[in-house]
Amino acid sequence: MTSPDLDAFATWVEGLMRDRGYDIDSPRGGGKSRIADEAGVHRAAVTRLLHRQSMPDLETTRRLARVLGVPVRDLLIRSGRLTAEELADPQERAPFPATGAEPGRRPTPQEVAELLGVPADRRDMFVRVVEQFLPDEGDAGTLAAD
Repeated sequence: MTSPDLDAFATWVEGLMRDRGYDIDSPRGGGKSRIADEAGVHRAAVTRLLHRQSMPDLETTRRLARVLGVPVRDLLIRSGRLTAEELADPQERAPFPATGAEPGRRPTPQEVAELLGVPADRRDMFVRVVEQFLPDEGDAGTLAAD
């Protein structure tokens, strides 16, 4: 991680801490100790972040997110450890089945196998197994009404 990335992340976290009432500016304010205690992390981890010395590890990040009231996802993206694409929000993903399919149409077992990345040499077996659990075409309307 580059120094500008660490600096930008630490600046953002400082703002969150101040917004939530942690006195992190005065040496005797106790804000750093208080946030460390509430998060269940070592005070040194908080100090290293605020002094732009190092990023917190994943567990510390998770605990700080809880105390600061922000999603872990936001901290991970802001820290530069992962991108928004790597942590794609399931709500933002393309609907299943894949684009181009008719709305409301159930994907075929072959399409599902492809989307799941089932190896080509095993797709026939996958399809046969899946088809055992699917209702007959005549039953589809009955199930939809349930």
